[in-house]
Amino acid sequence: MNLLSKLSDHELINSFNAGNVNAFETLVLRHKEKLYTSIFFLVKDKYLAEDIFQDVFIRIIDTIKSGRYTEEGKFLPWAMRIAHNLCVDYFRKVKRTPTIKNSDDQDIFEVLNFTEESAEDKMIKKQSHNRVRDMLDQLPEDQREVIILRHYADMSFKEIAHITNCSINTALGRMRYGLINLRKMMVAKQISL
Repeated sequence: MNLLSKLSDHELINSFNAGNVNAFETLVLRHKEKLYTSIFFLVKDKYLAEDIFQDVFIRIIDTIKSGRYTEEGKFLPWAMRIAHNLCVDYFRKVKRTPTIKNSDDQDIFEVLNFTEESAEDKMIKKQSHNRVRDMLDQLPEDQREVIILRHYADMSFKEIAHITNCSINTALGRMRYGLINLRKMMVAKQISL
């Protein structure tokens, strides 16, 4: 397995195509954190993020096995594009789904708590992490998306522009305004991280 970790993404994909399942496992482990974190910050639900993450790799396997993979040397941006599209598809589907409202005009599924938080989840939720997430949620969607892709997925502005279908200058502008808005929120709430 150690030898596989030294291979490039392209070499791992070729090895996987040749029948080496461990090569694909190495590829998944290499990019798991960036992909999952980006999905999680877009959908804001741990279980949904896990489902979408799995769907991303199912699509990747299907594409590679069918011989349609052509993104040589650009595996992560390609995988991020698939993840982004699956998140967008999810939100489109949710918009078409009717909501059931209670007497206070709240979606009943947002009011009900179906799961009990585990000890692991409680440990993960540190105070500063929650503050940043709350502030990110208050940003306009386009600004939030660029900040998440840049800081959590560690993507270049060129990759972000490609994924979000905008120019590099637009992505840079969204990042700038998003950071300005975050600073304003921090000053207003007297938060220091």
